[in-house]
Amino acid sequence: MQRCFYNETVGFFYNNSRKELSSTWRPKDVLLVALGLAVSAVVLLTNLLVIAAVATNRRFHYPIYYLLANLAAADLFAGVAYMFLMFHTGPRTAELSLRTWFVRQSLLDTSLSASVVNLLAIAVERHRTVLTMQLHSEMSAQRVVGLIVFIWAAALMLGLIPSYGWHCLCSLESCSRMAPLYSRSYLTFWAVSNLVVFLVMVVVYGHIFVYVRRRMARMARHTGAHPRHRDTVLALVKTVTIILGAFVVCWTPGQVVLLLDGLGCRSCDVLAVEKYVLLLAEINSLINAVVYSWRDNEMRSTFRRLLGFPCRRRRRRGDDADYAAPEPGSRSHLGGHFTVDSSI
Repeated sequence: MQRCFYNETVGFFYNNSRKELSSTWRPKDVLLVALGLAVSAVVLLTNLLVIAAVATNRRFHYPIYYLLANLAAADLFAGVAYMFLMFHTGPRTAELSLRTWFVRQSLLDTSLSASVVNLLAIAVERHRTVLTMQLHSEMSAQRVVGLIVFIWAAALMLGLIPSYGWHCLCSLESCSRMAPLYSRSYLTFWAVSNLVVFLVMVVVYGHIFVYVRRRMARMARHTGAHPRHRDTVLALVKTVTIILGAFVVCWTPGQVVLLLDGLGCRSCDVLAVEKYVLLLAEINSLINAVVYSWRDNEMRSTFRRLLGFPCRRRRRRGDDADYAAPEPGSRSHLGGHFTVDSSI
């Protein structure tokens, strides 16, 4: 008969997985907590600003900006979850009950999953609008709300699965080294799921870039080259590069480490880097706010207004034409030519 260990301590499972539990605050623990709290504070403030901007500026009342606000909410949640982790790590870990330990991990898993799924939703939304030559999709409010509900439902499912059964409390030999109460099979599933999402994003944004480049080339041949064409494509290349580059740098190391642990690689020193790759993934929650919001001229103006900074004088007529928000359902043109906004 299978034996379960629901009444054991957190230390029991850490000893089983041979993961060290420090009894005193070491310099590296203090440094990591201080850095983690600082990053979390910036993540909270930055993403609160994004949510406030979308809520107060009627020009942002479009599906893409609702998704950006939801991404900011997911990253805000990630900041809260990481801050909770910082207050329950180091020597405090040994004092946690099993329930509190699962809450700590579930908060992280749910928030990070919500951020990743939202990034995928934004990529798909941008793909649809670009292929229909629009800056903003005609998605109804009900569909946007349904999509947001789906994002959080999927994130909650991924985050709560271990607490409700996919753990190793009844199978010590399957315990992970990085998360000693989690089953290695769950870590494998979570890592593979995120890597698949990354691959889908690469395909989606790659198709967007190829489509826009080909369309610009055709229009240049038939209507003559327009100086804005080059600027539009360059803006697209920059944004796509930043999006994919930030995602690769921040997420790939953590997913690879989780996958190695999930596959039971005993020669891999995953414990030496686990805290750093988690911090790197958290930093992506800050980068998201910059990439998806700060590159939008209207968003920057709204930030300055919210922060009480005097707005600079409006640029010359037509300087921001490529990025102006059109009326709902309208197509984005510039002298009859297709354009793409930089917040793609």
